[in-house]
Amino acid sequence: MSSPMTVAVVIPALDEESALHAVLAAIPAGVAHETVVADNGSTDRTAEVARAGGAAVVREPRRGYGAACLAALAHLRSRPPDIVAFLDADGSDDPAELSALLAPILEDRADLVVGSRVLGEREPGALTPVQTFGNRLASVLLRTLFGMRATDLGPYRAIRWAALERLRMRDRDYGWTVEMQARAARARLRTVEVPVRARSRQAGRSKVAGTLRGALGAGWKILFTIARVRLGG
Repeated sequence: MSSPMTVAVVIPALDEESALHAVLAAIPAGVAHETVVADNGSTDRTAEVARAGGAAVVREPRRGYGAACLAALAHLRSRPPDIVAFLDADGSDDPAELSALLAPILEDRADLVVGSRVLGEREPGALTPVQTFGNRLASVLLRTLFGMRATDLGPYRAIRWAALERLRMRDRDYGWTVEMQARAARARLRTVEVPVRARSRQAGRSKVAGTLRGALGAGWKILFTIARVRLGG
């Protein structure tokens, strides 16, 4: 699919040299006008692999998923695209589904599109019990507090640049995805979900769901972020 709107793909990455090459190679030709890998303090060859795959590399040594995303957006701000898409560097998101993710925006049916792993096919083990519980809890809170129907907080998503700037994102770690959805609901953005495949990581272990500390931290941050946005923060 050739897009009449410019699309930038943002890929936060921390020590993902093993999977990143395949992720970059799988982005469909002609869909993304620019790909930015936000290297979040990697100690391996993540940056070198990204450059070899044709991506621009932005370094953000301060750890945090949101911090990496914010650094990539700062890089894009000098020549902003029409749409920004976010996907993970570990191969759990399928870049081949990027066209389907962008379609609701290109057809002017949405401002924010979230790829739902709950609505799509899931490989065994792709979503841990902690992630499944977190999704359910966040879905109830988003519906109760903001009137938003959501099934997933998945990282695979696309949003209009102008809409994203309105949200004034600030979270620097685990709360990034739910902050975007809560702020989008408060701003009355048109938000839709599309089914996406949930794949197991192609290499390594998750920095969040793969550790007890990460899982507990993510759960607490989801609750805190929803409450903060609801209170106007």
